[in-house]
Amino acid sequence: MKKVMTSIWILSLISLFSCGGEADSAQDDLVQISGKISNAPEGVVVLSQFTDGRPRVLDTLDLDSDGNFSYELQVEDPTFYDLNLFGQRSVRLALLKEDVQVNYDFSQPEAIQIEGSKDSQEMLKLEKLMADYQADVNALNEAYYEAMSNNDAETIKSIQAQALDLEANQAERVKQTINSMGDSFASLAAIGLLNPKNDFPFLDELIQRLDQKYPNTVSIIQLKQQLDELRALAIGAIAPEIALPNPEGDIKKLSDLRGKYVLIDFWAAWCKPCRAENPNVVRMFNKYNDKGFEVFGVSLDRDREDWIQAIEDDQLNWTQVSDLQYFNSEAATIYQIQAIPASYLIDPDGKIIAKDLRGPTLERKLEELFGQ
Repeated sequence: MKKVMTSIWILSLISLFSCGGEADSAQDDLVQISGKISNAPEGVVVLSQFTDGRPRVLDTLDLDSDGNFSYELQVEDPTFYDLNLFGQRSVRLALLKEDVQVNYDFSQPEAIQIEGSKDSQEMLKLEKLMADYQADVNALNEAYYEAMSNNDAETIKSIQAQALDLEANQAERVKQTINSMGDSFASLAAIGLLNPKNDFPFLDELIQRLDQKYPNTVSIIQLKQQLDELRALAIGAIAPEIALPNPEGDIKKLSDLRGKYVLIDFWAAWCKPCRAENPNVVRMFNKYNDKGFEVFGVSLDRDREDWIQAIEDDQLNWTQVSDLQYFNSEAATIYQIQAIPASYLIDPDGKIIAKDLRGPTLERKLEELFGQ
């Protein structure tokens, strides 16, 4: 459960990018940030700019006796900012050419108003998305810790499945939210909520589209480079060959299994989440092997005896290979494996059709392919 819930907490962080490029000297680069803060506590309003994903303080904003403020800054390229209201409320802004007005009443915490900058208004969609998601995460956490305290194994298993579903459903909601933003560069703030391994086609199309509208933007250029590195392992790409020794020392190739659906399963004897997932993979293998489903196990072990013992203990009756090089394994390098368990599902032609399936997500995919 620790691995699942950790990934959920990581996904709840919004990654913001600083942007840069060649300025158009003909345009007015001055943008005005103004608004009114009502029922404000003691403290200051701090304006920060995101640079390399981190906020860099630019200035503090003065409020008049009625809570009004106004501030001008030069914005040459699509840029993200943070307006910190007295250390109690953070407002994310996406600015380029349009002025923005921010109105907030501390007696009505949910009633923030953003007018003017359309890109900044789009940021509110992300705020709502993440607030709803965090509420779901909190509810699962509470249920999980209660089940742990009661030693309720069945409920713990159910919560783990719900966590995986929540993560998958959140990815779809993020993509729907991005689509609703059109060509707004505010969608860059949501990219960190998606897994580029699983959502490569979506991200690839989005970045190409934004690159046309916002050319020479540093963050977009960097994202294009990152996606290019993942292209060889994208959904629809032919899975790279793996040729490694099995426990008997014979070289086994992934391509030997062409004509079948194959789960490339990266695991290790020392990996507790892998060992916990193995019974599910065994169950799926036994259920669908006669229908054309195979597993190609790639161990990231270092100790041969531990590897062989784990195969026997977990009854992994499918092809197993390893060069016993841990994460320096040739296969792990080719497939960019940085954590396990990890998996790729390929079709009979050797094309990648899914990634990192486990538990109920693996079961549902195989039911889709083979039926119940």
